[in-house]
Parts: sequence; C-alpha cells; structure tokens
Amino acid sequence: MTMVRAGVVPTRRAMLYGVLGIAVTALVCAAIVTGFGLNRVFTGLLAGGVGGIALLVALFGRDAVLLTEGAIYRRTPWAESSIEWDRVIAGRFALDERARWSLALDLAGGDERHGELVLLSIPPVVRPVSGAYDLRKRDQVKQIREMLRHKRVPVTVLPEIAGALSTHWNVAPPTR
Repeated sequence: MTMVRAGVVPTRRAMLYGVLGIAVTALVCAAIVTGFGLNRVFTGLLAGGVGGIALLVALFGRDAVLLTEGAIYRRTPWAESSIEWDRVIAGRFALDERARWSLALDLAGGDERHGELVLLSIPPVVRPVSGAYDLRKRDQVKQIREMLRHKRVPVTVLPEIAGALSTHWNVAPPTR
C-alpha cells in the first residue's frame, strides 16, 4: 500500500474556489465579448465555463490529505505540510456537527486545528451501494481502514456506524 487519498475541503475554502471559478468564467466571457462584440456572448460563456470548470478541477484536485507509508501529507493549492505517523494518537469514526459521519485522526502537538485531521465526511449509510458516489466512498473507507490497520492506529467507531457499514456496505469498521 503506497498512498491513500482522503480529506475534506472546508466549506469556506470550497466557497472561495466557487467564487474563483465564477470570476474566471465572467472574466473570460467579458474578454471575448469585449474583443469580438456582443454577438459572441454564448461563445464567451462557453469558453468562460470551460475555464472556470478547469480551475475548479485543479483547485479541488490539489486540496487533499494523502496517507503514505512515510507520512501524512496535507495539501492545499498553495501549500503542503507533512505529519509524521508517530504524531497520530488514534482515530475516530463518529457523528460530526452536521450529523454526517466523520473519520478523523487525533494528533499530538503541532499546529493542526484542535489536534484533529478529518479524513472523511460522508452522509450516513442507510442502504447498499446505489451509485458512483457510494461506490467511491465505500472504496475510500476500505483504503483508509487498511492504511490505519497497517500503521496500527487504534480507531473508535460508534456502534451504529459500525453496524451500518457492515450491513449495507459489507465493510468491517476501521478498527485495529
């Protein structure tokens, strides 16, 4: 196992990315309309939309947490920091403040907010895999589970989460 991709983009940063995507769309559209005339509004919107979407893909693609053999890397579009595995105290799979299931690592020391690193946040599982999103999240839970087991990180899981993961997704909870 070499690398597992995880991470949750905070709402404020996701909103910033959205605003930047809209700004790129508007700027490209305005540049095309200014350069070629009002009859090219559709062309400007199309080119601007492509540019805005490309920017969003680049920003969200760069914003991640990577679990590797050597360390945990926290990346944003403008920075990257590493967290050594020996700083990880434990993990927990519990409900977050928005009633979503959150898999987070508790960290010793360092500058992470509240000594926690959120790896995954998903809506509660209430049925078997029914689409691409569920399939991707199930695979992500399995990969994170395997990496945490490999690194011998103890993980606490709420019983209702463990039961739902086992029943609906056939995934053993990410415990040691």
